[in-house]
Amino acid sequence: MAISFEKAFGMHPHALLIREKRSEVLAENIANADTPGYKAKDVDFQQALQLAKSRQGQSASRTHEQHFHIASTMAKDSLYRHPDQPDTGDGNSVDIHRERNAVMQNNLEYQASLTFLNSRISGLKKALTGTGQ
Repeated sequence: MAISFEKAFGMHPHALLIREKRSEVLAENIANADTPGYKAKDVDFQQALQLAKSRQGQSASRTHEQHFHIASTMAKDSLYRHPDQPDTGDGNSVDIHRERNAVMQNNLEYQASLTFLNSRISGLKKALTGTGQ
């Protein structure tokens, strides 16, 4: 009987990729906090996860250079954020406190997915070898 990694790991590998992309977008926001005219962006996690779910069952690896890859399609999922603060006069919409909070939350959720995957891998290893090593 073959082991289905998609069934064993669920959406967590996709969630890790989305969280990684979101980390990059949030870091870009923080790096451009003082750039006049820069508009804060974010990744719509739910939309990106729905995209990944719709593709689940399809091969995760690209077998041809013209096939879609989740990282390339997620570039379209970066959305401009509506500012929570009034314009400071330079057109920049980055709220550094909001960005730092988003980074912390994103990191916690990334770690939660990693912990889940590690426990699943340990369980599969134990089932295959009969030991916990």
